[in-house]
Amino acid sequence: MKKLFLLVFSICTILPVLSQTDNRLKNIDSELNKVLEATKTPGFAVAVVEGDNVIYAKGFGYRDYANKIPVDANTLFAIGSSTKAFTSAILGKLRAEDKLSFDDSPLDYIPDLKFYNNDMNNNIIIKDLMRHSTGLPRHDLSWYYFPTHSKDSLIKRVQYQEPFTGVRQQWYYNNFMFLAQGVIAEKITGKSWEDNISDMFFKPLGMSRSNSTIAEMKSASNAAYGYELKKGDVISKMDYYDIAGMSPAGSINSSVNDMSKWLITWINKGKFNDTEIIPEAYITEAMSSQMVINGTLPDEELPDMHFANYGYGWMLQSYRGHYRVEHGGNIDGFSASVAFFPTDKIGIVVLTNQNGSAATGLVRNTIADRMLGGKTTDWVKRFTDSQEKNKKAQEEAEDNSSSSKVANTKPSHAKLDYTGTYSNPGYGKLDIIVENDSLFTILNNNKQYVNHYHYDTFELIDIVDNKLDTTQIGNALKITFKTNDTGDISGATFKTEPTLDAIMFKRTPNTIEVSLEDLNKYVGDFELAGMILKVYVKNESLYFFVPGQPEYELVATAEHKFNFKIVDGFKIEFLKNGDNDFDSIKVIQPQGNFIAKRKK
Repeated sequence: MKKLFLLVFSICTILPVLSQTDNRLKNIDSELNKVLEATKTPGFAVAVVEGDNVIYAKGFGYRDYANKIPVDANTLFAIGSSTKAFTSAILGKLRAEDKLSFDDSPLDYIPDLKFYNNDMNNNIIIKDLMRHSTGLPRHDLSWYYFPTHSKDSLIKRVQYQEPFTGVRQQWYYNNFMFLAQGVIAEKITGKSWEDNISDMFFKPLGMSRSNSTIAEMKSASNAAYGYELKKGDVISKMDYYDIAGMSPAGSINSSVNDMSKWLITWINKGKFNDTEIIPEAYITEAMSSQMVINGTLPDEELPDMHFANYGYGWMLQSYRGHYRVEHGGNIDGFSASVAFFPTDKIGIVVLTNQNGSAATGLVRNTIADRMLGGKTTDWVKRFTDSQEKNKKAQEEAEDNSSSSKVANTKPSHAKLDYTGTYSNPGYGKLDIIVENDSLFTILNNNKQYVNHYHYDTFELIDIVDNKLDTTQIGNALKITFKTNDTGDISGATFKTEPTLDAIMFKRTPNTIEVSLEDLNKYVGDFELAGMILKVYVKNESLYFFVPGQPEYELVATAEHKFNFKIVDGFKIEFLKNGDNDFDSIKVIQPQGNFIAKRKK
């Protein structure tokens, strides 16, 4: 096995030398180094394929920026959403085996999957998952801020996620629907999505460096670290993000040498080394227009670049009058572009270790101009000119802008009143705590500072190296707390989707432990307008009973204060007399507060 690895490695390292014989790419290295410099990207790798051959594969910059360890054609990068074409292709293979139809309902395969309303349940078909036509917006905070390794748990959230339009009315990108495709395949094959990817593509294509988990990425040799650009020119390392159960939407890690094999397969109608990997019928359908993204009319400078449609896991566009099939990818610290021109039999893959990088598109377009012939554009100059123009526009906008923040306002409650667990069934749970007289959220084991903005609106500020990221103040995700009829904080809203109203998270107050001995001190009968209210202990819990109503279990939220466990907005406070005995209770409810005296 070791000898085989050395053989594969030696072949891969020869590729950049062979590429120099192609006159179309003469002196391309100098142009790509300009991209590296202009975008301040730590590193990237690029490969170019034509027909059955890799004609160029090389790394630029560093996979480890601090230690100046260079990128090469075998360096692993997270490819993000470029994973999606792999996931849909699994269904393409299963359809060829008559194990499903794209016109089937996904509910037939996933018992736990339900949509927001019956119209969606009755009309959405598998094809809608593949082309982003369900009517759902992204709802990405659900998986990004509330991750879990349980795909089934994520699937159950879909039922509570509101659509913004009708089925097949408008294209809108949605990662959950690619998760659903992966789960459909799991139910049919009895194997995990990760194993399906490996068995159907990685192994037959010889993509021996590729994997589909962060754990494998961390333990792999020659893997890139991810970075982001701060304050315009500071290259800062980012932690790997574990996409966890959302893996079918974007968890593959690969190298340009491995991804070249994937491109060759698509360029050659599903075959690699004369062996069918993906059915040709599916290849044709997947890279054909299935949904219109938007019009994308040509502009004066680029009249031969137009239209924007979607296939299955691929975006379709005209580039210089050539039909281009492409999908990008972005996940913390990494960006990718995987593209091919089917009629020209040319493919280009660019992988970078920069968050939200422009380098992928600049490299792809620079090489495409060379490979396709004809008109060329100085993409680096176009980028730098655009950056300068945007910078000036932003400065002018800041000078002329007025903040929506209302000055000199205060929160309506004390900090402790905002604490508790906030939950939404379509998203997840977060905790808000008080620590050193400040509010913090605890979410996915990460702590954020809850900074007052105005009134009962706050913003969530990241803590980096035990310091607040002050650059986020005024621009961070806002959270607005809501009160119920009794004046208590009942929940909080986040504006997570531009097409929808803010998402509500219901608050459950924090509870405190009360000993059985102390609970018994509250026990007794209390009289209110001739009616006897009973307080008693059962199964080591305190209960409250009103004649003619069911008994209510109470949970302690503060000293001598209890909430009804299952009824929102109802509370009881036990009051002491001068002898330090609890001689009365205050019943707090939306209709008002009432005092009941202990019956002697």
